[in-house]
Amino acid sequence: MRVMARRRFISLSLAACAAGMIAARAREHDAPGGIAYGKAPRQRLDVYAPESRTRTNHPVVVYFYGGGWQSGYRSNSRGVAQALAARGIVTVVPDYRVYPETVFPGFLDDPAAAVRWTRDHVREFGGDPGRIFVMGHSSGAHMAAMLATDPRYLAAQGMSNTSLSGMIGLAGPYAAIPTSDPHMDEIFPAALRQRALPIPFITGNEPPMLLAAGTADTDVDPHNSDRFADALRAHRGAVELKKYPGYGHDTIVKSFSAVPNTVSPVLADVTAFIDAH
Repeated sequence: MRVMARRRFISLSLAACAAGMIAARAREHDAPGGIAYGKAPRQRLDVYAPESRTRTNHPVVVYFYGGGWQSGYRSNSRGVAQALAARGIVTVVPDYRVYPETVFPGFLDDPAAAVRWTRDHVREFGGDPGRIFVMGHSSGAHMAAMLATDPRYLAAQGMSNTSLSGMIGLAGPYAAIPTSDPHMDEIFPAALRQRALPIPFITGNEPPMLLAAGTADTDVDPHNSDRFADALRAHRGAVELKKYPGYGHDTIVKSFSAVPNTVSPVLADVTAFIDAH
């Protein structure tokens, strides 16, 4: 199954409106491009849909890239999105506001808004709005976990975290805010820091979760995934924990676009998790 994507441009179609069919393209990260889900310049997203339109109930992933809550562009996630779309998963990749434009909890408002946009529009791309998974890498995994555990962010968009079909976290900092970055005190104000991690919000009613971590990750301690999984299990939450020997922080996400004709074990586990839910 080929993905509707070219080297620099991804052809996207939106539903017909009074003026007719709207087309959008994903350009290089220094051009706005994409589809707007809000009014800010970074509130734009790309949709990667399986080329086959014979189905209209494809599962959906909203993917949040990492960047330490300070950087990143959706175009850098093309490999992940293409790999998922090639396996029949409609994949939405939003940009979102980052530091210094916003700090916690502001940078969680955009991912929540992107999920709402996905629910409202994903049928236009063959996706099932009843099977939305949130997924992220590194700080993006933190944001996905926050949407899945703290109900306030999706509630502000008229949604419930329990309506998500699942959360997939790749090398996320779930149990501790990194302290090596000098901007962390500004990104996570001290007065709000107790609200900044997903573990305190666990009730046992969260959607199923897949936590993936590389044993050789020196950027985000893989024990973050252990502690998050333990906390979920203590509340009888549904969680799968996968460890990948020798995988580093970036290896786990780069494996999605590895050598052609090879199957990444991470991609295989993500696909199996989505198929199961």
